[in-house]
Amino acid sequence: MPTNRPFVLTIAGFDPSAGAGILADIKTFEQHHVYGLAISTANTMQTATSFKDIQWTDLYFVLQSIEMLFNSYAIKAVKIGIVPSLEYLKAIVFLLKELSPNLKIVWDTVLKSTTTFEFLKIEDETELLSLLDKIEIITPNYDEILKLGKPNEPHTSINERLAKNCAILLKGGHNPNEIGIDYLTTKEVTFKLPPKTNKIHSKHGSGCVLSAAIVANLALKQNLFDACVNAKNYTEKFLLSNTSKLGYHYAQ
Repeated sequence: MPTNRPFVLTIAGFDPSAGAGILADIKTFEQHHVYGLAISTANTMQTATSFKDIQWTDLYFVLQSIEMLFNSYAIKAVKIGIVPSLEYLKAIVFLLKELSPNLKIVWDTVLKSTTTFEFLKIEDETELLSLLDKIEIITPNYDEILKLGKPNEPHTSINERLAKNCAILLKGGHNPNEIGIDYLTTKEVTFKLPPKTNKIHSKHGSGCVLSAAIVANLALKQNLFDACVNAKNYTEKFLLSNTSKLGYHYAQ
């Protein structure tokens, strides 16, 4: 077991069920042998199957927390989860890059909860693209990629267009035609990442686990392709861990 683990940070919501958000991220980080730090963007009132309410964290508090952690720890990679607006996200991303220009940032584009509570609307594409230029990879599903594009724009067009700014791991869990098949698209190439099995059990927070695993793998100096493949494998084990909505994490 390594004795000098890299530091990683999750900036996301607090889910009291611990299936999603920063608690799920910390579980994932621990199993990947990286040291996880966390800043909450929101307190949520939810379970694995229902979402009742949310209280957003003041942006100033989040930014001050980021500065304090970066002044104390050599953070290698960051995951960003739920945020209330693009302006809120922009302030976080720009500060992160100011503090650490070579930092790897993964944005898990959670635009609404699995129980249909909406977090973020994309209203300014120019603002979105300026943010993507500073992000290593985003991890939308097939519903979310449509909300990142123009009205009536097909997901394939959105994927190829946005990949000019940052890599995209388009998750296949919500694609009825290719269930479980993910596509990793960079500026140069697209990789098809098929699942090892389709006999999985749906889980609350599986997207959080996947993006957190990618962050951990990047901090461990894996290239982007390997980081995504290995994160997908980890997430599939999480999905197979039991038949309930709340999965178990296993040591790597």
